[in-house]
Amino acid sequence: MIIAGVQMDIALMEKTDNLHRIIAKMHETASEGAELTVFPECALTGYCFDSLQEAVPLAETIPGPTTKTLQQVCRELNQTVVIGMLEQAPHGVYNSAVIITREGVLGKYRKIHLPYLGVDRFATPGDRGFEVFEHPSARIGVNICYDSAFPESSRVMTLQQADLIILPTNWPTGAECVAEHAINTRAMENGIFYCAINRVGEERGFQFIGKSRICGPAGETLATSTGREEEILYATFDPERARNKRVDRVPDKHVIDRLADRRPEMYGLIVEPHGLKPPQRG
Repeated sequence: MIIAGVQMDIALMEKTDNLHRIIAKMHETASEGAELTVFPECALTGYCFDSLQEAVPLAETIPGPTTKTLQQVCRELNQTVVIGMLEQAPHGVYNSAVIITREGVLGKYRKIHLPYLGVDRFATPGDRGFEVFEHPSARIGVNICYDSAFPESSRVMTLQQADLIILPTNWPTGAECVAEHAINTRAMENGIFYCAINRVGEERGFQFIGKSRICGPAGETLATSTGREEEILYATFDPERARNKRVDRVPDKHVIDRLADRRPEMYGLIVEPHGLKPPQRG
């Protein structure tokens, strides 16, 4: 499978224009052989909303009008697309990402870790957990932006046998360390492919840094953007590499298996809310 990641600028509150550009980019990536195309967080609407009231008119149900339009494009191009959008719900607005195939909505993810930034200041925290979706070519998990800073989210999906984690993101200035180091680390520590696609441009005083990248199960960088300009990344994805967690570096002498070598009975503190224990005194 060839994966494409579209690092693009997005116009705040201009859904129609953004959708037209998304569809044009899907045609471009399909012409290059991509079977899966990934777009940034909130690619449909923009991100830097100043109130919930400003965001609500731009939110949609999933499935809804935009997912139906993109399903038709996916059917025409024989492609799958992952796109960030605002999801309308009876009890609020979610910052969501949706996987759309030629058959319709394969799955959706509602952002769980919400920073104090942009629409996330007003969004409802995700309530669906970290799911893995069975695509004909791979088992796919989805996170959004800030989620990548919490290694537990990737590990939970890895334990559900994810081959690939997709991260639509809106990294602004200040997130350079995450972009340059965390994505490779999440891929390496879980033995998975990881595709993090950021936006570029400026929105209400916030500059977005690009630095999209696609990483392989050894933590290697398969593709990365060259700067803060619009760009499309391509990488080849083989799920069998992600499914073989055992690495024989020197047969019978140096073997790595980061799932088999886990010690979950020692990790209880991770799930304690706010729970830092005081250090033991000798």
